[in-house]
Amino acid sequence: MKIAMLARNANLYSHRRLKEAAEARGHTLDILNTLRCTVHIASHRPQVFYNGAPIAAYDAVIPRIGASITNYGLAILRQFEMSGIWSLNESVAIGRSRDKLRSLQILAKHGLGLPLTAYANDPKQAEEIIRAVKGPPVVIKLLEGTQGIGVVLAETMSSAKSVIEAFRGANVNILVQEFIKEAGGEDIRVLVIGGKAVAAMKRSGAPDEFRSNLHRGGSAEVIKITPEERSTAVRAAKRMGLNVCGVDLLRSNHGPVIMEVNSSPGLEGIESATGKDIAGQIIDFIAATAKGGSTKTKGRG
Repeated sequence: MKIAMLARNANLYSHRRLKEAAEARGHTLDILNTLRCTVHIASHRPQVFYNGAPIAAYDAVIPRIGASITNYGLAILRQFEMSGIWSLNESVAIGRSRDKLRSLQILAKHGLGLPLTAYANDPKQAEEIIRAVKGPPVVIKLLEGTQGIGVVLAETMSSAKSVIEAFRGANVNILVQEFIKEAGGEDIRVLVIGGKAVAAMKRSGAPDEFRSNLHRGGSAEVIKITPEERSTAVRAAKRMGLNVCGVDLLRSNHGPVIMEVNSSPGLEGIESATGKDIAGQIIDFIAATAKGGSTKTKGRG
């Protein structure tokens, strides 16, 4: 197969591993800098150009679009899809995953476990939404933050109101969620590929840090998940429409709750913790599944 990967940094661990895994299986994988791709729009001739030249024919594309260029990256990916090139994760599904509010609305509609969440535009409603999630304490999140950036734990009513008013005063959209104290600063990342939970790790926050992100100094170890946790992760991936994703769960007193569904999960932490060849499993899934023109949404939305 001939595979394209949309990624800005070819040297990241995840991108190197995917390229190595593809080539070890006899495939070709080209890493294309997303920002060097351009779209030429003409009737009936959807095409992507790279460094000024039309891209070669590919059997599949792996989108590894950074959060800072989501809109541009999705525009490029849609053009690939409209050209009939199969995408590991489709543009519509990635767009859903990048919008935390939309993600939670979709998951809640299908009855998946979530922390109590509230959203409002007017900072005068701060106290109302804090009480709606049974706080304080509450967790306040930027709608488009990643790697734990833009996540604040507010432990009193006054501090929570101040943070909400500050964010809204800067015209930044936020969510307010209940604080799952019993999780103890730990979460579970479940890696789902093709509707199967293939690996899981427990991430623990650094000392005095309630966020468990590895980018924030957290640590990871392999963990055995429960059937309910496995089912929750698989259902979340399905409802979001993602073939490959990382589902982040907290263990609450009322069962697993979903914190986030990540459409471009990093591979270094989970491969190191579990010893599994996740990159190889992703390439094997592409080889078994990719079929020209079979993109479900045809690049719409």
